[in-house]
Amino acid sequence: MNRVLVVLSVLAALGLGACDRAATSSNAQTQPATPTQYGYRVVNTYPHDARAFTQGLVYRQAEGVLYEGTGLWGRSSLRRVALETGEVLKLRAIPQRYFGEGITLWNDEVVLLTWRSHLGFVYDRDTFELKRSFDYPSEGWGITHDADRLIMSDGTATLYFLDPTTFEETGRVQVVDGEQPVVRLNELEYVKGEVWANVWQTNRIARISPATGRVLGWIDLSGLLAPTQRSGQEDVLNGIAYDAEGDRLFVTGKLWPKLFEIKVVQQDAP
Repeated sequence: MNRVLVVLSVLAALGLGACDRAATSSNAQTQPATPTQYGYRVVNTYPHDARAFTQGLVYRQAEGVLYEGTGLWGRSSLRRVALETGEVLKLRAIPQRYFGEGITLWNDEVVLLTWRSHLGFVYDRDTFELKRSFDYPSEGWGITHDADRLIMSDGTATLYFLDPTTFEETGRVQVVDGEQPVVRLNELEYVKGEVWANVWQTNRIARISPATGRVLGWIDLSGLLAPTQRSGQEDVLNGIAYDAEGDRLFVTGKLWPKLFEIKVVQQDAP
């Protein structure tokens, strides 16, 4: 008996046919990798309105300004903010019956979510004039976009992909770290092909593959804001804005008096 027949005989005896061997190889290739751990280095610090319950944050390079969505009943707003000074250049109050949530810029419009009203609003980017509204079945938490789709979170482990014109769902993905769902996904930002998400009530940002939902890395921002500068009223990390042209990353939190430009730094392996 030649060597090939011997090998096949042994595999048959073990109950491993060609399909089983292929499945075993495939499973090995799809085993989730351990997410990379990151820290940070502060590059610049800017003033931020400590009354702003930050829900969404976007940087627009053409103007050199931030767009910010804020929450709380009766205090929700859409803002245009000067980066260097924190001055609110333009503000539109959201009707008191709505709790404002995440925002994103799509072409010449601002898309803003509300928390439990199942309703989003679309504003003119320059004038903040309300252009239209749209419905969604879940809660609204964070929103961002890639080149073709809006990407939305609702506080669960699900990211939803929406058509930017009709707002109809075109797909979804479950976010997992290994085999564990990652819930409370909040403010979102699209950064170099990844979805970055604040995890509510933590100091961590998840770096997520939008194709698979797998967490590729964790950014730990512990210690970014000193305890003495916190109000103690849900003043948690929330707000990610990326300047793609300048490769700058800005982060802040709810009711924080500061906004930080940071560099993400990979932590040394143990």
